[in-house]
Amino acid sequence: MAVADLLVVIIRVILEKVNPFKLQIVFYYSPYACNSKEVIASAVVSSSVWLTVAFTFDRMVAICFQKLKMKYCTEKTAATVIITVCLLSLFNKIPVFFKYDSYYCMVSYEYHNYDVWMVFDWTDRILTPVLPFVLILLLNTLTIRHILMASAVRRKLRGQRNGDEKNDPEMKNRRRSIILLFTITGSFGLLWVTRVVYLSIQRITGMYDVWTTSGLVTDKMGRMLQLSSSCTNTFIYVVTQRKFREEVMNAVKYPFTVILKFIK
Repeated sequence: MAVADLLVVIIRVILEKVNPFKLQIVFYYSPYACNSKEVIASAVVSSSVWLTVAFTFDRMVAICFQKLKMKYCTEKTAATVIITVCLLSLFNKIPVFFKYDSYYCMVSYEYHNYDVWMVFDWTDRILTPVLPFVLILLLNTLTIRHILMASAVRRKLRGQRNGDEKNDPEMKNRRRSIILLFTITGSFGLLWVTRVVYLSIQRITGMYDVWTTSGLVTDKMGRMLQLSSSCTNTFIYVVTQRKFREEVMNAVKYPFTVILKFIK
């Protein structure tokens, strides 16, 4: 997830937005350079989104299904899922290569007017991010439901009243888990909804070349929010994990450790 989100930031933000002029010269006058770049960028965005879904499912299994957890939540399964998601995302975005003209990096006439491209466009928008958002919402709802039921059972076994939960470390951890899951679902939906609604209206009305001030603002705002989602989910999901923080600290300390060993 961290690698995929980092690639989204590098390709979609740094390379395209920070210094786009020089890149435009390369892409505009290099045959198929723009096409290849769009395939890679789209595949990276798709991988980022679907890896979030896979991680959400992994959390649900780990919390709700203890027996399945022993078989599913393993490094081998994680590697298989990651490779599968990345390959499917790449294969799914291959048609994007033919979306643009070979030169000038402009969307082709066929993309706006042919039915086969309309079907692909709607399918692509359903797969990223409508279906992932539904799955994340469903999986997190099931996980939260399980946490609430387990908490109710624990409260009865301990004979607690509602006010006694503050002194129970386990209840505190479960409460934090619920807040985390709600935050993930809400941020993913809010950061993608503007872009999805705008592109859907654009496809339905067919107004691709009619630009207004409000339309431009909405388009840019939707792109900005969508790109922001590439870092928020990873931050919320991964950076808050203790083991990940330990690995980050080890990576930061490693150069200094090597220097100290070299000096000694």
